[in-house]
Amino acid sequence: MDILEALLTRRAIRKFKKDPVPQEMLEKILEAGRWSPSASNSQPWDFIVITEPDLRRRLSRSFMYGSFLAEAPLGIAVVVDPWRSGCAVQDGAIAAYGMWLAAHGLGLGACWVNPNMDETRVRELLNLPEGRELICILAIGYPAQSVKSVRRKLKDIVHIERYGNRGEGRAEEE
Repeated sequence: MDILEALLTRRAIRKFKKDPVPQEMLEKILEAGRWSPSASNSQPWDFIVITEPDLRRRLSRSFMYGSFLAEAPLGIAVVVDPWRSGCAVQDGAIAAYGMWLAAHGLGLGACWVNPNMDETRVRELLNLPEGRELICILAIGYPAQSVKSVRRKLKDIVHIERYGNRGEGRAEEE
């Protein structure tokens, strides 16, 4: 699968088969995160691999929208050190998305679990040190669902040179 195909066909998968993710695939996914770009090559991330079912279940209960993490055979927490980069959140998000695309390219499904959470509990469960920030947990596994997606049209989201200029040579009148 080429990169454009991966970008156009990747979907958020929230239902997974029970099959474990092979170690070779996990390593490729982690490599995709490791090789992601970061501000000044700061690489402010750490990745926590979560395969223990009870830990995934307890974590899933700590998130507002993350119950599907309990059913995924694999979770990868993306944690950043804000002192390593002035753009640590963005750097971590790019690394997470790189891993998501790698998982998709390997035939796996994934979904981003937002850190809308019981922060104290999650920090305790993951043993996060002070000064580290959780960006997300990726729930990963073989998809047990097929998801369709609708996107806005380019003409509705693209502006030329300035917001409001839809390419007709001038900005739209308000």
